[in-house]
Amino acid sequence: MFGWEFPPHISGGLGTACYGLTRGLNALGGMDISFVVPKAFGDEEQNLVRLIGANEVDMGDRWVDYKAFLSQINYIEVGSNIIPYTSPEEYQKLQQEIKSGNKKLINTRFRGKFEFSGGYGTNLFQEISNYAIVSSQLARNMKFDIIHAHDWLTYPAGIAAKEVSGKPLVIHVHATDFDRSGGSVNPGVFEIEKRGMEVADMIIAVSNLTRNTIIQNYGIDPDKVVTVYNAVEPAENWLQADKGRTGNDRIVTFLGRVTLQKGPEYFIEAANLVLHHMKNVRFVMAGSGELLVRSIHRIAELGIGNRFHFTGFLKGDDVKRMFALSDVYVMPSVSEPFGISPLEAMQSNVPVIISRQSGVSEILQHAIKIDFWDIHAMADAIYGILNYDGLSKFFRKYGKSEVDNLKWENTASKVKDIYESLL
Repeated sequence: MFGWEFPPHISGGLGTACYGLTRGLNALGGMDISFVVPKAFGDEEQNLVRLIGANEVDMGDRWVDYKAFLSQINYIEVGSNIIPYTSPEEYQKLQQEIKSGNKKLINTRFRGKFEFSGGYGTNLFQEISNYAIVSSQLARNMKFDIIHAHDWLTYPAGIAAKEVSGKPLVIHVHATDFDRSGGSVNPGVFEIEKRGMEVADMIIAVSNLTRNTIIQNYGIDPDKVVTVYNAVEPAENWLQADKGRTGNDRIVTFLGRVTLQKGPEYFIEAANLVLHHMKNVRFVMAGSGELLVRSIHRIAELGIGNRFHFTGFLKGDDVKRMFALSDVYVMPSVSEPFGISPLEAMQSNVPVIISRQSGVSEILQHAIKIDFWDIHAMADAIYGILNYDGLSKFFRKYGKSEVDNLKWENTASKVKDIYESLL
């Protein structure tokens, strides 16, 4: 497996899903998983997988046949200063920098080890190409049956490993650039995604929403795109709601990247409507992103700053504590391929409100579903859960029961079936 992050070093749902899937596959038995990340920090949990840091792979003293390499992956030479999650304004600025000629090529001769940041820095594309080179080295020296690449950053690595080994490639689409960008697709990212989808022997989509995007926007044969839904960690790993609460104020939480894709501006407008009708409620925006400053300005403009709290990015136990304090969780995503966080909230007995434009809405029955743009429906749902105990208790009880049956072992079983079909 190739992935860009693995707990505890995560930036969102991708790392969480990778961990859950590997845990589920491990529980099924009969599989040995080597999970490759750009940089191994040393504190990752390795009971389930053999974790390999690309930064630890010694390339020796060898020439890289970059012409042959680039003929297979012709998008390696790209702007070196693109970051994965940008706003249209940031993208326009970066495009100007690319036009100025700031490009890098892979080394034609290399000795030793590549350095990786282990994140999403300004030289991301250069790290993607170096990571792919390392993957070709690993594919020469390791024995394996299947290649599984998670999300676009690792597709070049998966392609390189397939070219060297001839083994079947599965790519796992957790999101596309159409989701991240709101339609202003980054052509460099799109080319990587499309090439990975074309070369892959099988494509796993995390929802039918994502599957349709792959087929319609990338022109991929529907027969090789399979939907496999994500799951959630077992309930015993989550704190119970209301634990550690003080005061009488109710708490409504938004948890995710503060970006166009996640719809934070709609959450703010709905919060303002709720505050017109009740005062004993606080809204928490837990996350970071390019829309954070603009969100703060809008909240100040509305005069509701004394009712809003900003936590910054949360992970691990801090996420669990946030859900334990929450009365309602809202995910107003504009385009959400899946969305694991509502499942985590429901594990903590927290009622959830999710957009119909999310993959997770395809499988959840005990969640309130609204269109992301309908701030009045969102406000009504928040107000109803906070003021009608029967409604709140209903979603707490049946929501918890529902997600308890969404196990990673079930997801892993479907992934294993895909592996076996290719073998």
